[in-house]
Amino acid sequence: MSEIVKFEDLQDRIIELRGQKVLLDADVAQIYGVETRDINKAVTNNPDKFPAGYVIELSKAEKNELVENFHRFNRLKHSTVNPKAFPEKGLYMLATILKSPQAVQATLAIIETFSKMRKLTRNIKTLSNVKDKREQQALMRKSGEIIAEILDDDLQTTDTETSIELNFAVLKFKHTIKKKNK
Repeated sequence: MSEIVKFEDLQDRIIELRGQKVLLDADVAQIYGVETRDINKAVTNNPDKFPAGYVIELSKAEKNELVENFHRFNRLKHSTVNPKAFPEKGLYMLATILKSPQAVQATLAIIETFSKMRKLTRNIKTLSNVKDKREQQALMRKSGEIIAEILDDDLQTTDTETSIELNFAVLKFKHTIKKKNK
């Protein structure tokens, strides 16, 4: 049985590149349970499925910046090949090619992750422009529910209280999750 991919596994791998949230080919390969060369071969063998914007080949400067800023990319330091990055739509296309059970589970987790991140981002942007206190509270409650979904997937809790505090430039957001044993 393949291991279910969780949000936390993806969250730390998503990076921002050229204004888009992406996953690098090596991370996609690891999540999908295949080799990086299999991911790149899928792209090469199916050029019609990866038009401009569906896969991004990093420049040497971008690769070097990743290596300098993120310890986990040290493996790229001496690579002669620049990695590829996949935005959400490129990951969907990969899903049509890689059909193993693990790839299917990973694709579903990736879709859910990007969807929750978009929803939370929209709520936070809206929240910063809303003046009505009731509407603000409703948006904060909804944002809190999304954060709870993201962070609270398989937590087993007894009668506890968890506070999540996020500080954005325009607002400070605090959400408390209370759970009891079932």
